[in-house]
This record gives sequence, structure tokens and C-alpha cells, in this order.
Amino acid sequence: MGDLRLIKDFTVGEGFFGRYEKLVRDVVLPYQERALNDQIEGAEKSHCIENFRMAAKKLKTGSCEGEFYGMVFQDSDVAKWLEGAAYSLAQSPDAELERRCDEIIELIGEAQHKDGYLNTYFTVKEPEKRWTNLHEAHELYCAGHMIEAAVAYAECTGKKRFLEIMCAMADHIYRHFIEEGAEGYPGHPEIELALMRLYRSTKEERYKELALHFINVRGVDSDYYKKEYAKNPWRVWGNNVGDKEYNQNAAPVRQQDKAVGHAVRAVYLYTGMADAAAETGDTELADACKTLWNNITQHRMYVTGAIGSAYEGEAFTKDDHLPNDTAYAETCAAIGLIFFSNKMLYLERDGKYADVMERALYNCVLAGMQLDGTKFFYVNPLEALPGISGEAQTHRHALPVRPKWFACACCPPNVARLLGSVAEYAWHVEEETLFSNLFIAGTLDVIEHFGGKVILHTDYPYGNTVEYRFVPEEGKTNMEVSLAIRIPAWSRETKICLNGEPINCEIRYGYAYMRGEYTAQDVITVKLDMSVRKVYTSNRVSANTGKAALQRGPIIYCAEGADNEKDVLSLRLKKDGKVAVSEYLGDKLFGIQELYAEGYRETISNALYSFERQEAKPCQITFVPYYTWGNRGLNQMRVWIPEKD
Repeated sequence: MGDLRLIKDFTVGEGFFGRYEKLVRDVVLPYQERALNDQIEGAEKSHCIENFRMAAKKLKTGSCEGEFYGMVFQDSDVAKWLEGAAYSLAQSPDAELERRCDEIIELIGEAQHKDGYLNTYFTVKEPEKRWTNLHEAHELYCAGHMIEAAVAYAECTGKKRFLEIMCAMADHIYRHFIEEGAEGYPGHPEIELALMRLYRSTKEERYKELALHFINVRGVDSDYYKKEYAKNPWRVWGNNVGDKEYNQNAAPVRQQDKAVGHAVRAVYLYTGMADAAAETGDTELADACKTLWNNITQHRMYVTGAIGSAYEGEAFTKDDHLPNDTAYAETCAAIGLIFFSNKMLYLERDGKYADVMERALYNCVLAGMQLDGTKFFYVNPLEALPGISGEAQTHRHALPVRPKWFACACCPPNVARLLGSVAEYAWHVEEETLFSNLFIAGTLDVIEHFGGKVILHTDYPYGNTVEYRFVPEEGKTNMEVSLAIRIPAWSRETKICLNGEPINCEIRYGYAYMRGEYTAQDVITVKLDMSVRKVYTSNRVSANTGKAALQRGPIIYCAEGADNEKDVLSLRLKKDGKVAVSEYLGDKLFGIQELYAEGYRETISNALYSFERQEAKPCQITFVPYYTWGNRGLNQMRVWIPEKD
């Protein structure tokens, strides 16, 4: 399930995501292209494009100068960038960008072996070791990202060259694992969801068969990686082949009931599982997906939609273990949770899945990129303390400022491709119903389904009003639409009107359903309750005992030292205290609304320990949206603030 055509059919309007669409087009994609070509001064080296040049030269001449550089999965950075560029081209045609993309695609084709195999690490560095280390070597992972990019480029530009290249690679994989019967499954899942996209694009049944194969064999032989290592004892990092939970292979996927191991790998796997379950009607697989999704969102997800509690292994840990200052909370993991939740919506129409998509998008994912689009977080902690964050042995991963690039640069192009494809998550067209999942201003062309266009007007996520207008196709006065609008769980009172008059909607599982024949004069208006709400955690989460966070609409807020005398550790929220909302501040942090909460500041003792109770003085605490933190230099930050009477 999933419809890439929505990306072409949706035009982002002015407003919050309109700015991001322009930012990705004008700043993010050009910046990342330079990074992939090692042209950003002072940034970590990428060498991605050069790896492809070396591979192409080696295949042509038998040798190449230089050595492969970067992670074993370095190819995937190029793939994600190309996918993001494809979505940008669908929104804003750009002949020069398209030409550069085509050049890179031709280079990728030159780096492909005659049998279809494509991977620069193995072509340049380890040509004799293809398919001998599925546990660590990321061949299937890279192929998956390349397939996703190829499908997107074909759908968005109409050009098939990249798709042909990746179909040849998919055919090679099919021969190896299906026709020749090679054992194994990917150490880093990704190929599963990619093959489902390829199947949907090409209608080739063998790609769905291959996706189902990798899903179905996983964990059946839970000792596979041990056997692989015994047969071919070469390593990339020396990961533990016997850590079955970390590898998500302790049991067949239909028997897995807790989200464990590497967080990104987990949610990519679950995305493929959910997609396959929806496509095939496999209820057992669907039930496993529901169980895993519930485990994540009820026990292993941060309030920002981030997942992955531990730096060690970038992994889930245990239920209700959600440390704030040492959180791993990788940007890619939150993106993967959005993928997973989006596919779950196709399994069952429940607004809780869209609620989680929204939470992860507006908070963790957006925090992963500087507001100007030129720096990025890999890790998204919920508390930052200069002098400790990024410096102490236990906190070196939790940087308090965003770097220009990473040696492992999976997150930056992942953000670009997600923001470019936001329509795929905002809207679903299923059977006779148009689902509005996320409130993003723009125009959706649904002439094929409903005989016209739907225009969504909103100042969301700061404004509380969402309007739907209709443009019947030429020659018609109305368009018949069955519309389902998500009612966010955080909105205590939601009002829906047609032309100013309340509508009696059927509310089912977080969606308001309505059907009508609408003219160009009709307006459906949704008024959301954006009262500031205090969020509390279960007492099972030790890190947040006695603390509260603030949320307004979909946005989680944080206190930064820049607004609070450089010190947030001494702040206490007043229990039952008032929280005021500022007017829209268009010149601050690219446009925000601040929150002003009644609170206290406790005096700071110079002694490490004291017998004197700290004095608390009333003060106002200023909060800014979490996604904007770290944009004003090095300073303290906290999401969860202790409460005081």
C-alpha cells in the first residue's frame, strides 16, 4: 500500500511546510549534493560519488586509483539523496537538477556488473566476498535504498533508466536467493519494504515473492548468522552474531512481540511486514505488526516520537526505559516509525497511527535538521547540558549542537526524502474515501477519483483552523467526495462545520467521516482545541518522576537556556500554574509561538551537597518548540521539567 502518485498530485501551499518544501529545494538538496562530492569545507568526508566513479572505472579497466572510503553502506546516501531530488522535481521541475541526477544515475549504471550486481564497497574493496556477510555488510540494505530511489525517480520524472538498473539488481537478488536457493536474510532490513514498492510500481510478482521470502525466513533459523560466520569468518565491525534480539532474528517475525535491537532496523523491518500484510491479507502477520507497534508506542517511544534509548547499538532497551540526556533517538529511527505507522493505517483505519506520524514528524524529525537546512542531528536527546552532552564518556553521542555532516550520514538525506514526500503521509485515497491524515496546506488533485481538486488552507501547526475547499473539474458544478478527517487525540474539543453550520459526522477510530456533493462555494472548517496541555509519564519511567512536559497542538515544547537566564536545571513548573501563549513571532526561529509558564527558580548551592533546602523564587519560564532547539548556539535544554506546589 502507499501511493507515490499523491506526491505528484499534491502541491504544497504557503505556510509551515511550504517553507520546508522551498528549503529542501533551494538549500538542503544543493548542500547535500556538495557534501556527497566532498565540497563542504570543515565537514566530514563523504566520498560517495567518488566511490561510484572508482567502481565504474574498475569494471571498465580492471583497476582504479584510490580506495573505497566510508561506511560499508555509503551507497545508500546517494540513493536517499536521489529519492529526495525526485520528490523535489515532482513539486518544482528543475532542468539543471534533473540533468545532474541523470548524470549520477548513468554513473551508477556504469558501476553495475553485467549480472546486475551493484555495490561499490564490494566492487572496489571486497570483490570476492559478495553475499558472504549478510549480517554486517549491508548489501541488501543498499540495494533496498537504491530500489526505493529508482521507483521514486521513475514515478516523479517518467524516466526509467534508474528503474531498469535496479530491476536488474533485484533480478540478480532473486536468482541468488530464490532460484539458486542461497540461505540468509538481511542483517539490516530495508530490502523488504523496497521490494514491495518495486512490485507495486512494476507489477512483477517475483519482487513481491522476494519481499515475502525475506520476511518469512527471518528467524526461522535463528542461528543463521552464527553459521554464516563459521563459514566466512570476516567482519566489518565485529558485531555479535549471537545477539538474536539485537538482530531481530530470535524468532520468526509472526512470533515477535517486543520491539528489540537496532531501532532503525526494527522499524524498517516492521514497515515491510505491515506493507506485506496489507497486500496479502495475512492476518497473522498483521497481528504481529499491531503487537509490535503497540509495544513501541506504549513502552518504548519518547514524547517527541523518538525511539531508541541506548547509544550502545543504537537500540531499543527495555520497556519504559527512556532516559532523556543519554537518549539515542536517531532521526532515521523516527522516520522509520513514520513509515511503519503509515503502513499500519492501511491495515486498520485508526487515527492513533496518524497521531504518532504527526508526533514524530513535528518533533523528532524536524529537530534533526537545523532551521536553515545546513546542519543535522544524528541523535535527538530530550535534555542537553553543555560540558556534559557531547563530552562525557556516556554522553559523547548526544551532541548539543548540530554538525555539518557525519561520517555515518544516513540521517540528513533521509530527512530530505521524507519532507519531499510528505503528501504520501498527509493523504490516503482508499476505495471511495479520501483520508486527511496530516494537516498540510496545499492542493490535492483527485480528478481521477472524485472529479476535482481539494484545497486545504491552514496556519497549522500554530493555527487551530483547517479549511477544505473544493474545485470541481471543468464542466461540472460539484464533486462528490467521501472525506475522512483525522481528529487528533490531543484536541479535547473539535468542531466541524460546513459553510458555518455544524455537521453531524460519524466518528470512528479517530476519524470524522462525511460525504457530500460539494461546489466551489462550499467550505468544511475544522476547529481544533489547541489549549496548552501538560504531559505526564507513567510512573514506570524513572527519568520523568515528578516532571511534566508542555504540548500545544502537535508540538512538544522545551526550555532553553537562551530564554531562561542560561540555566534550565533550577527551573520548576508550578503545579496548576497558568501557561500563556505568545502571539505568532514571525521573526524568531523562522516563526514560532512561545509558551510562558508560571514557575520557580531554585537558588543554586555552591556545595555539591547541603543540609539547606534550596530557596524557590517565582519566575516565568519560557518554552520554545522542541524542533527549534539548538539553533542559537550552545546552551542548556530540557523537555521534562520538575513540578513544584
